[in-house]
Amino acid sequence: MMFKLVEVKVLGSYRLWLRYADGVEGEVDLSDLAGRGVFEAWNDRHFFDDVRIDDSGALAWGNHIDLCPDALYLRITGKTPGEIFPNLKTIELHA
Repeated sequence: MMFKLVEVKVLGSYRLWLRYADGVEGEVDLSDLAGRGVFEAWNDRHFFDDVRIDDSGALAWGNHIDLCPDALYLRITGKTPGEIFPNLKTIELHA
């Protein structure tokens, strides 16, 4: 099950408002990513403001930055992967 993004709005300070097809909506703060690695591109405010939902359903900037809609759904709802993906299996590792 993938959560389909249907709308995105830029709020400022690396925050976005998102709405999903199932009616879930809310703000997500991405400031923890800003300025790190590929996200240095967000230092240009015009670049960050040019966010879109791409053909795969991810949030995208330019041709090289995208964020998984499922991960953003977790941030907005505060749920764990196990709560929204009940068939998710965990693997116990022994080192």
